Amino acid sequence: MKKTIFSTLFVLQIVFAFGQTNTGFTGKVVDSKTQNPLQSVIVSIQNTNLTQISDSNGKFSFNKVEVGNQLIRIRTNGYKDQLLQVEITEGQLLDLGTVTLEEDQTIEQQLSLITITESDLGDDNSGSESTSGLLQSSRDVFQQAAAFNWGQARFRIRGLDNENATTMINGVMMNKIYDGRPQWSNWGGLNDATRNQEFSMGTAPSDYTFGGILGTQEINTRASIYRPGTRISFSGTNTNYNWRTMATHASGLNKDGWAYVISASRRWAQEGYFEGTDYSANSLFASIEKKFNGHHSLNFTTIYAENSRGKSSPNSDEVTQLVGEKYNSYWGYQDGKKRNSRDKDVEEPILMLNHFWKISDKTNLNTSITHQFGKIGNSRIDNQGSGNPDPTYYGNLPSFYTSQYNLDDYTDFQGNSPENITNGIAARNNFLNNRQIDWLQLYEANKTSDGHSAYILYEDRTDDKVWTANSILNSQLADHIIMNAGATFRKLNSHNFANLLDLLGGQYYQDYDNFQVGLEQESDLNNPQRRVVEGDAFAYNYNLLANTFDAFTQFKFNYKKIDFYMAQTFVRTEYQREGLYKNGLYPTNSFGKGAKYVFENFGFKGGLTYKISGKQYLTYNAAYLTKAPSLRNVFPNARLNNNSIEGLTGESIASMDASYIVRTPKFKSRITAYYTNIKNATETSFFFGEGIFDDDGGDGGDAFVAETTTNIEKLNIGAELGMEYQITSTIKLTANAAYGEYTYNNNPSVSLNNDNLASPTNTNPTLDFGTAKLKGYRLAGGPQTATSVGIEYRDPKFWWIGANANYLANNYLDVSALLRTDNFFKNPQDPYGLDLPFPEATDARAKELLKQKRFDDFTLINLVGGKSWKINNTTFGLFASINNVFDVVYKTGGFEQARNANFREVNQDVSSGTPAFAPRYFYGYGRTYFVNLYVNF
Repeated sequence: MKKTIFSTLFVLQIVFAFGQTNTGFTGKVVDSKTQNPLQSVIVSIQNTNLTQISDSNGKFSFNKVEVGNQLIRIRTNGYKDQLLQVEITEGQLLDLGTVTLEEDQTIEQQLSLITITESDLGDDNSGSESTSGLLQSSRDVFQQAAAFNWGQARFRIRGLDNENATTMINGVMMNKIYDGRPQWSNWGGLNDATRNQEFSMGTAPSDYTFGGILGTQEINTRASIYRPGTRISFSGTNTNYNWRTMATHASGLNKDGWAYVISASRRWAQEGYFEGTDYSANSLFASIEKKFNGHHSLNFTTIYAENSRGKSSPNSDEVTQLVGEKYNSYWGYQDGKKRNSRDKDVEEPILMLNHFWKISDKTNLNTSITHQFGKIGNSRIDNQGSGNPDPTYYGNLPSFYTSQYNLDDYTDFQGNSPENITNGIAARNNFLNNRQIDWLQLYEANKTSDGHSAYILYEDRTDDKVWTANSILNSQLADHIIMNAGATFRKLNSHNFANLLDLLGGQYYQDYDNFQVGLEQESDLNNPQRRVVEGDAFAYNYNLLANTFDAFTQFKFNYKKIDFYMAQTFVRTEYQREGLYKNGLYPTNSFGKGAKYVFENFGFKGGLTYKISGKQYLTYNAAYLTKAPSLRNVFPNARLNNNSIEGLTGESIASMDASYIVRTPKFKSRITAYYTNIKNATETSFFFGEGIFDDDGGDGGDAFVAETTTNIEKLNIGAELGMEYQITSTIKLTANAAYGEYTYNNNPSVSLNNDNLASPTNTNPTLDFGTAKLKGYRLAGGPQTATSVGIEYRDPKFWWIGANANYLANNYLDVSALLRTDNFFKNPQDPYGLDLPFPEATDARAKELLKQKRFDDFTLINLVGGKSWKINNTTFGLFASINNVFDVVYKTGGFEQARNANFREVNQDVSSGTPAFAPRYFYGYGRTYFVNLYVNF
């Protein structure tokens, strides 16, 4: 008994002595409004690896902290970061007392963000969307400016497309195998349910994947991490939709280890900002978790988001001058209602099962099985009739006449004959009186004697089935070493076909290619002379099969003055096409499975952080990786045959960036310089060209072609600056800037596939057009220069208002590679067949004709504000924004038309002053508003 008492007293003495020598701090985190404790708040000492999570009472404690000045960072989703400067004294445990966190209204802005720029430039059936940038919950002021202020102008961070970023849900990659881009509509409208996010910038390390050179966005839907409560909101806007209602409820983790989250929303509009752009979207989300014990937990997430939206047309300056920048040629009235012929419909549910295993206090394993399936359709009108129903078809516009020369008649000073001028005036009046699709006329044209439809509405349809299995391991190997590792397997079966939607009053549609003759007209020689009805596949029908396996390891080393990391990855990709039709043009290489294409790629990256002090540090990141070509670029003419691009290899990418970062309680800034070089890129496009091939038939070598540009090298260099300064406790200033030079860095190779040349002995009618002189041309895709200054006032009574001015510049037209090959000068009607150039062609005139167009610079003023009220245990809130206050008209993108494919035709067209095949442009929104009312309880 004496021994027991003595031992107990001895232990208590040691504990007491240890407690007296604690060096650190303690505190409690609460909500500023409710004063309720906040659980799972991340508390860290800046520029160290010391991190804790607040407990259920909001408390945290650090017992072994270096003596001296320290910056304590307190952060959690939905609240503003707190950065506290404290003085740590040897042998003392500093009590910080109660730390209050304020609701972060920028999160409300993120939840309300609806100006995602959905790209219609590539109007294929890939389904993926190219957005202006990742929508992240990062607190970096530059990234917020890029998303919220510059995103409406299609600004892209570092000039990079989303295929260079990785988007994940619970550690599962959401980028499409087809083109490498995420399909944002798959979880659109579920802002509340997807608000728990982690983001890594550039090639910085991620705990979940090796990632791309643009960064990684991880969305966490584990039910137990959501704060308990209910949120209901209702919004009004005048952008791509008009109304939105949303409701979300989270149960929290109960005593039996169960937690669930449910969310639903609807967004709709009879007409969005641009004419005829209808919108309808319904979204459902559910996540349920069972925590069995301290080591094992299962979480099941299901996401269903169906979306249907009417597209808007890119228009030439001629069309815009006649009918305005909101004009959309894709719609027309039917029975008194606007009907859009170009709808995009997305419906791809996600089912995800995650197993979370806490192997030990230092090691965790997340394993998941995911299945995604569904359909994406892009509709349009097809015809075997006598006229193109598109009101902006070049033959319907005045320029069709005023751009022509008629040297046999008297001409004016522009070379236009009086007859053409008269016809041009008539065409102008006719267009103004018939500026939309005439659905009634299409129905009338389909009243044929035998019931066949001359015009139909169909969709380019993709039905994907994707299975994903992956595991991610995180382990602290030692006090200063953390390992992340993972492996992922994905299997894709993508069914692609033309789906007949509407016979427009007829009884059937004849499945043949009216541009061909004989058996070459048949889309399927196994079922010739088919008559198809609504719901039938026709024209093309094939599967794309893909298997991918990737693995990565990453080691992070954290020390007092320097942190550094190293990561590596290996990816194996298999592609194959399986034709379901035996095409008349390609009878020997269209039906059945084609060759399997295998790519093996690797990547390495590393970086370091040098801690100058607790407030300043330097970072450097670098990566080199190879990347398989996207599925869409491996089979450039997949609708008709199994052919691939000869000698196709993957991309090689080198990227690096260096930053100087300052983070103090009042002033935060980051300045970054970056360099990215992408080699061996491939791009495909389809168009009808005139004067491309030798004129054996007297038509100037006209043909519908598939253009493939290979061996593209791109160089992106630039700098980023983000600053914010808290002048007072209520007033904050921000300043951001981005400058980039994004250029083609070589002269890539161009080849054209001409189906008219296909034959049993020529199953791959691809012609080499040599190199395109693109070096030095700017890459298209958004402004390469952007600046922003803003001011924000936050009142202690929970209302706030902010304003910012944004200047955007150096946005360029997407140029045609074909027009910059030697073929541009070649006369297809040369009677001697010597490939002689046009006699009137000069280098000076060609340089003038091929000069890349730079869009006008512009300034946008945005206003935001909000107010919240606390009544008992219920919070009411209002958020409002006005973008582009002064209703500035600006172009966000555009592309050259390559229909005129040689010097003579382009020169004639441009010289007329009213070109028929001028570039087509997309426009940004004018003055728009967004108002959101919400209640949390």
